[in-house]
Amino acid sequence: MKDNLENIFKELENQFDLEEPTIGHFERFEAKLHKKNTGKNIFTIITKIAIAASIILFVGIWIGKEFSNKGMQLASVSTEMEETQSYFVSIIEKELNDVKKERNIDTEQIITDGLNQLNKLETQYNALTLELKESTEDKRIIYAMISNFQQRIEVLQGLLLKIEEVKQLKTQDNENYV
Repeated sequence: MKDNLENIFKELENQFDLEEPTIGHFERFEAKLHKKNTGKNIFTIITKIAIAASIILFVGIWIGKEFSNKGMQLASVSTEMEETQSYFVSIIEKELNDVKKERNIDTEQIITDGLNQLNKLETQYNALTLELKESTEDKRIIYAMISNFQQRIEVLQGLLLKIEEVKQLKTQDNENYV
């Protein structure tokens, strides 16, 4: 391999460019490099600022949509309404836990139907929160929200009664077969 490199250099011996650049060539070259870098730096800075502004705008729009889709809760109206909402929510949670404890093969369809009714009422309630956000002084919306809570409690209590009936029928059937 060493012989091969020597042969290549011997063949190209008089073909190399041995001229030196003119005086000031390095300074001119360096000045051109600095001139190009300055323009490139400004472009880079502007690009980064534009990207950052776009991201901030995107996040602002996203946050705005998140807050605009959320309605106003009943608890935001007054302390009495906060107590009312807290009372209803606690009863609904207790009743819902009682229903979930009774879930089995015999009660599955009844519970699924009841939970579907609750989901519809929850959707209506969410629509009411948006309306309340628009008009906080409208008492009809507040009454509709309270009525919605009461309807959910009635659905859950009716569901628990039906579950109790199913349990009694099953107990009677088991007694008849014994």
